[in-house]
Amino acid sequence: MNTIKKIGESLKRAGMLETTPLCVYFQDEIPEDAVSMGSVDTCAAKAILTAAIDKNTPALYLGHDCLKGFCMGGITWLGFSKKISPHIKYFVSTGHEDFRSGDAEYLKASPEIFEKFKESIGHITLPKKYLIVKPCDDFSEDELLADLNDEHDGNNPLVRSFLCFGNGQQIRNLCSLIHFRTANPFESIIGPFGPACATMITYPAHLAEKTPQNSAFIGPVDPTGNYYFPQDFMALGIPLNMAIGMCKDLGDSFAFKRPEVAYPKIREDFLEFKRE
Repeated sequence: MNTIKKIGESLKRAGMLETTPLCVYFQDEIPEDAVSMGSVDTCAAKAILTAAIDKNTPALYLGHDCLKGFCMGGITWLGFSKKISPHIKYFVSTGHEDFRSGDAEYLKASPEIFEKFKESIGHITLPKKYLIVKPCDDFSEDELLADLNDEHDGNNPLVRSFLCFGNGQQIRNLCSLIHFRTANPFESIIGPFGPACATMITYPAHLAEKTPQNSAFIGPVDPTGNYYFPQDFMALGIPLNMAIGMCKDLGDSFAFKRPEVAYPKIREDFLEFKRE
């Protein structure tokens, strides 16, 4: 049977990841030994990235009782607030004189386009009281996915998705494994607009009402996080059902049967060759 630890090991093996795959789940109680996300960083995306890179980072949780000082964008995008400033549509697009002296991010061409974007994702809803992000390596061998996916008991964790970080080759291989059984090549992996925490949590965990059901999410595509997000890194948020499929397919796929192609030991320095 699938376990969280086994799925994490499969994802790590498929991408030859140097970072730790993370499990994203929800429950009504704070796990033992978990720390609040804000104690690691007030930006959800930075705290989550830290959990994947630094093996000393414990499970992270976020709830209504530990939001003080946390990024307002993250609070909204992760479903802890239904309120959004009426000026955000201007700040994300062209700016407004009544908000931050007209400062703007210029991520959208107009406030109207941002409004349509908001409508396209629908309401963001938390399935339980706490969001928890925990390294797959930290789960025990006998924690079965079936037990963790019990939606009826408020105290039991509800697993929604997995999250991987890696360089270009590593994420390419994970994406290729997703496509091992796809018939339609255009819907299984998408890079939607939104903040980094949406790529990592909101979309793959299906917190947003209108999230596509059978898609993984690659990104982030938000340049405002470029000051901390490693230049050669990408994130891949994988819904639960897709992660299970990847785990099952790993042994039959290119990752096992053609490892010399997936992870070449001899590489051509293409860019250097072209410069000469």
